Amino acid sequence: MAKQHSPRFLSVVEAARSEIDECRAEELPDLIEAGAVVIDVRENHEFEAGHLTGAIHIGKGVIERDIEKSGCKVSQKIILYCGGGFRSAIAAKSLQDMGYTDVMSLWGGWRGILAVGLSTSTD
Repeated sequence: MAKQHSPRFLSVVEAARSEIDECRAEELPDLIEAGAVVIDVRENHEFEAGHLTGAIHIGKGVIERDIEKSGCKVSQKIILYCGGGFRSAIAAKSLQDMGYTDVMSLWGGWRGILAVGLSTSTD
């Protein structure tokens, strides 16, 4: 069963989506090969249960505080993902507001990663 999100949350997500770039899971291998960094913005327990192999974990709640510690450059392609693409869209907009110039959100998020069979890990 699909999650039921509040109208206000969905409004914030749609506003963010209108101002950011998005990609789909099928595009990830090529983007990663071209040098993109992938950041999982889900909660700790979600990341520990499984994540895209090679993804960095920086939770949405601390991404603005910790992004500079990750070593990502402001001009580097950064792809954020969450469970379905809602939280990552908001986080991508926030990073853009901080001056990061090549940030994308993965529409479909973790569910998309699983659906196309990309390599995952629990380490």
